[in-house]
Amino acid sequence: MMADELEERDLQKFLRDVDEITNLVQGLNSTDPAVQEKAISDTEKRLHLQEVRDDGECKTKLNRTVVYSQDVTTRNMETVRRALKEKGNDAFSKGDYATAIQRYTEGLEKQKDMQVLYTNRAQAHMKLQEYKKVINDCEWALKCNEKCIKAYFHMGKAHLALKDYNEARKSYQKILEIDPQKESLFKDCMNEVDLQERKAKEEERALEEFQSGKYTAVSVKELLQKLNRPDQNILYYAGGIRVLTESIKDCTEQTLFRTNNGFSIISDNKVIRRGLSVAKKNTAEVELSISLLILWQAVCAGNEENQRLLLTHPDVNVQLPVLLSSDVPDIQKQSLALLSLYSQTENGRSLLVRHQNLTKWLQMLIAFVSVMDDRASSAMSLLSNLIKEEKFKIQCRIKLSTSVLPLFAQLLKTVNQVNQPALAQCIGTMGDLCADAVIRLQMAENQECWQACLKLVDECCFTGNSAGYQECLFAVLGLMMNLSLESNLVIQEHAVDVSRRCLSLLGSKDGRIVTRAIGVLSHILPASSMAVEEAVTGGVVKRMLRFLKAGGQTTSCYAIKTLAVCTQSNSQAREEVVNSDKKFDVLLKLLASENEMVVGNAAFCLSRCFEVPGAASSLLNSNIVMILLKHAGGEAKKTSVQENAAVALGKLCTAEPRHILQLRELNGMAIINSSMKYVQGL
Repeated sequence: MMADELEERDLQKFLRDVDEITNLVQGLNSTDPAVQEKAISDTEKRLHLQEVRDDGECKTKLNRTVVYSQDVTTRNMETVRRALKEKGNDAFSKGDYATAIQRYTEGLEKQKDMQVLYTNRAQAHMKLQEYKKVINDCEWALKCNEKCIKAYFHMGKAHLALKDYNEARKSYQKILEIDPQKESLFKDCMNEVDLQERKAKEEERALEEFQSGKYTAVSVKELLQKLNRPDQNILYYAGGIRVLTESIKDCTEQTLFRTNNGFSIISDNKVIRRGLSVAKKNTAEVELSISLLILWQAVCAGNEENQRLLLTHPDVNVQLPVLLSSDVPDIQKQSLALLSLYSQTENGRSLLVRHQNLTKWLQMLIAFVSVMDDRASSAMSLLSNLIKEEKFKIQCRIKLSTSVLPLFAQLLKTVNQVNQPALAQCIGTMGDLCADAVIRLQMAENQECWQACLKLVDECCFTGNSAGYQECLFAVLGLMMNLSLESNLVIQEHAVDVSRRCLSLLGSKDGRIVTRAIGVLSHILPASSMAVEEAVTGGVVKRMLRFLKAGGQTTSCYAIKTLAVCTQSNSQAREEVVNSDKKFDVLLKLLASENEMVVGNAAFCLSRCFEVPGAASSLLNSNIVMILLKHAGGEAKKTSVQENAAVALGKLCTAEPRHILQLRELNGMAIINSSMKYVQGL
């Protein structure tokens, strides 16, 4: 046969292969199950024929067309294998793990180094609790890729299921070694290993104490058996639960409660379940609910596994928010106590966030501020703990504008009618929530929120001198300071009113309130030139200088920033600083501060004040050039401090050229030249 005939034959075969494989791939991607099944069957036959084909076939001449044909065929076989993987994934997603394993295995028969098929099959084996097969598949995956994180993750889970805790830890440790960015995953995995190991030890110890005849241990089992009696009077169960609670003394009894199906008394007993879930409860049903809540506190205190089991129980998961919003005070009280127990630990908070929809909880808990007993403080403590969880903050965003802020504003406006210590806690917590940028923006743009804050300030200033009022005032100033970090039209609109209130508070006998009032001024004045003008007219400059002379680190930080804002845009403010601090003693002292924010703002104030005629000349016999040169030359860590010092140095020498002599003596001309670019823009 001639060479050109061979080439033509191979070309035709190549084209047939392409057509056939294209049809197979289309069939595998079909939405028709029958077409998919036929395509899979045909694919398997083709793969089999490919494997048993005579090695000598078509070897008469090796040419580019044949090589290209083989290359395309190889790529299409890879497509087929991937299709089998997707078929396995589809079965897995439907819960058909046996079929998924079969499909992954078929794929591995065609390509034994396909890592993802091993890890996928390991996951399917995990669902079927075939833990040794999971480990085997993961080991094969690691032979394909020694840095396969999924393999170590599934292997760790399998070792944990087999109670081989050390091996589980080794597997999870490998994840962190491969990718240090997986620290959060590593931490969660190791926590789970620790939890399961503690659980096993607790159960072993509890069994030993039960077998030894320890009274409380034996009584837990006996009482649970009595509570399992069906169709008893509801008060029978309530009383039995109270007695059972008294028997829960430590971890041993908590563990025996769990291992003897204590949590099933809810789901297995119709009387208890109905009494717990009924909306309008009679006296007996109230007693039952309270008894259950107290029991859950006893069995969950300090016991993470019991906390998890309780919160993942379907009936409890649904009933907790219902019980919290009950119209029975004692049910609310015990619900808050149970939830507070969870909120006190990182693991407990994580369970709440993971298993409860907390979108309405901010509103529910804030509503307790109107209650005049310890439920209010319990609710605020719970809320304060919950905001430590980032996921809770994210859920708070959903209902904030529509439900939470109207309620919050109403509470601020009625400070004399609510639980004032709880309201102060509530305001502080809302201020802490402002660390979340989305929440802060929503609050800062809310007209009603700003109006309510101002009304509360007025109420506290003019009608309330009690500790409760003072704490509310202190808290609301902190909230306004956080909100004024934003810049929007609503803040601009209220800037004058806010600054007026703060100026009036500067005479307060409570130093904490004075400091926060100055803090609000330092944040709110940049929003409005009108507010600056009114504040300067109202004597803010002399007051800030007086506070700066008195010292106090936080107060000084806010006061010098307020001065910086005023001197930036107001000539009267600059003249007042020069006239009130003739030798700039206050500002020079601030330049020696360890706080670079203070140094930067002091340098900025000086640069603006040097625009006043004669101001720069008053410093001819001082060491101002050396001080500013030191900060401008790079001793300060913050670039802004260096720039402000350089600008002040440049303006000093521009306003009074005689300072240039000292500058030359200190070899500072290079710095003054580099600072001119800042001066030119001012």
